[in-house]
Amino acid sequence: MSLKFGRTQLAIPGPSVIPERVLGAMHRPSPNIYAGELVEMTESIVPDLKAVARTKHQATIYISNGHGVWEAALRNTLIPGDKVLVLGTGRFAEGWASMAKSIGVEVELVNFGMEACADPDVLEETLRKDSKGDIRAVMMVQTDTASSVINDVAACRQAIDRANHNALFMVDCIASLACDRFEMDEWGVDVTVSACQKGLMTPAGLGFIYFNDKAAGAKKRTSPGEYWDWDLRAEPEIFYQRFDGTAPTHHLYGLRAALDILVHEEGIENVWTRHKTIAHSVWSAIDAWGTSGSISHNIQDRAIRSHAVSTVNMSDGNAAKLRSWTEENAGLTLGIGLGFPEADFGNHFRIGHMGHQNLPMVMGVLGTIDAALKALDIPHGDGALDAASKVLAAHPAA
Repeated sequence: MSLKFGRTQLAIPGPSVIPERVLGAMHRPSPNIYAGELVEMTESIVPDLKAVARTKHQATIYISNGHGVWEAALRNTLIPGDKVLVLGTGRFAEGWASMAKSIGVEVELVNFGMEACADPDVLEETLRKDSKGDIRAVMMVQTDTASSVINDVAACRQAIDRANHNALFMVDCIASLACDRFEMDEWGVDVTVSACQKGLMTPAGLGFIYFNDKAAGAKKRTSPGEYWDWDLRAEPEIFYQRFDGTAPTHHLYGLRAALDILVHEEGIENVWTRHKTIAHSVWSAIDAWGTSGSISHNIQDRAIRSHAVSTVNMSDGNAAKLRSWTEENAGLTLGIGLGFPEADFGNHFRIGHMGHQNLPMVMGVLGTIDAALKALDIPHGDGALDAASKVLAAHPAA
């Protein structure tokens, strides 16, 4: 008999768990879309979005998922025939590269694989070879949810500067914004793309682009089309221009509630610390399970693991069996493996620990996984829950 009858839980790397306050804010009649409360509230959202990304530059909102803002960022900065350098560390930078190819942009992909971060020295060397300056942008993902690696954005910016290259620096923060530390202005990022359904704890449907003056200059040679054009979205003359039509009214109410929590109540630096503590507790549990059997971290080096998601490796198809058990018997949904060879699909799962997470939630996830390992008789080490609880008890993270 299943034990899943009760509140189910997502532990996938997005969409993340949505706070009741966010859901409650969205549960209301449609507002006046021309004037009044909605207009005023939307204007209050923009500065808070900038605070989350740590930027004083432009912030735009699109009615889209992450793929939508991938395309918008490309169309506002590049034209067919341009060349970009993409740093691959999982699945999603390659996805962004594929989108660039689809609009006629030439892509040079430097692939670091599924178990390593982007190497700034390789980036610098590659850019130094581009003596004619053909590469117009460097594109990377801060946190790739397939591998669970986190890339050193600041170090990559420094590599671009050491190479004395003028390429735009474009960073995907879809999985990392409001989870891992990100400093757009301090780290010298020209274009940041993100979305609402992960660290920002809002149902999928909104995408965000932040861009600085250098990126705005690149826009002058492009023709992105009316919908993707970021100029009027950033500085609309009339409210409807911010969305090129009807505003995503209920998503905006939800986002406003989420930003109230993240920016005004918890504070973004405390949000980062909470994610760090919870990530360390998950890692400690995985370490304990891994003392026997085949369970291991996909990213071995703690210094390059994301605080938003952990990719776990197993053998003999046990990851697929574990995921099925937790969902069917306990109401817990874990993330599937992504980016690995198809034949290896059943040997990887992902634990999403991003966004609306606290101690009971993370211990519930880990306890359910521990029960599944026992129920399925999968070899594993003992003491995972004790190890995780010790980390949580010692909060804040070191």
